[in-house]
Parts: sequence; structure tokens; C-alpha cells
Amino acid sequence: MPLDEEDDLVPVVEDGMETLDAGEFVEPEPVDPLEEALSRAETAEKEIAYKDAEIQNVRKRLMAEKSELIQYGGMGIARRMLTVLGDVDRAVSNIAEGDESAVAQGLRLLRNKMWHELSADGVSEIDAKGQVFDPAKMEAITTIPASEAFPAGKVVDVLEAGYMYKKRVILASRVVVASEE
Repeated sequence: MPLDEEDDLVPVVEDGMETLDAGEFVEPEPVDPLEEALSRAETAEKEIAYKDAEIQNVRKRLMAEKSELIQYGGMGIARRMLTVLGDVDRAVSNIAEGDESAVAQGLRLLRNKMWHELSADGVSEIDAKGQVFDPAKMEAITTIPASEAFPAGKVVDVLEAGYMYKKRVILASRVVVASEE
């Protein structure tokens, strides 16, 4: 069959030999097995290095999470106990001045014991009065006009005490802030 110049030659593979439909045989390019093996080994090494780095990152993240859990695991119970301590504080504040009854003494003792145990586990009160307002530790409930005694941005009064658990805020202080209106 004669070939027209417009006809495309299509390769056909027979017995490992490539032919063109015109009947010409073309030798396949020789593949060096060593180069192919080295290429595969290099690709495998890159994949292994990537997976190894991924495993190391997962280990580091898990260790950080474990450390944080150990350090701040008691934060939930501390927060719940602070609400109970607030209730005890309100009860103590309603005791008449000079009342030395057994109930009054028991409430004061309970309040002091609870605070001692919480502070021993890392709870501390946020010192807010007279400080510069810090929205990370404080919640401004209201503002009053600034004065010489309390310049703008300073905390004038603490309505509810705030608390930290180690380095984290567990209850923000609810404060009154001086501001320029």
C-alpha cells in the first residue's frame, strides 16, 4: 500500500520492536536499568523524608497538646469552684460586723480554706483596680468620665473579681473604666 504524504504514520509495537505502518522498524530507546533504579530510589527517599517530617510534626504537636493538657487540665474545676467561692463570699459579706457565731466563723473558715486550696493549685486574683484597662483580662461593664484621680483608660472600680489559672484568664474582672467622653 503506497503512503500518501498526508497520511500519518502510526507506531505499532510487535515483539518489543516498534514499527511504523509503513513497515519500517524502529529500535526502542534503551533504558538503563541502573538509572531507572536510581530514579526510583531518589523518589522513594524524598517520599520517606516527607513522611518522616510529617511524623515528627505530629509528634511535636501531640507533645505540646499533652503538655498543655497536663498544665491546664484543672482549669475547668477551678472555674466551677470559683463560682462556689463567689457564693460563699456573698454569704460572708452579709454577715453582720462583729458577728462571731459558729455559723459566721464556719463560713469565714470555709471561704479561707477554699481560697487557700485554689491558690495552691495556681489560681490567682486579677489585680485590676487602678490598673490600665486590659480587655484580655477585664470586661468593662460601664464607664465614667475621667478625672485627675482616674485618667482615661484606668480601672476605677472592680464590680466582680477576675481570676487567672496559671497564665490563663478563667474569669475576667468586671470593671468600671474611666474614659474621655
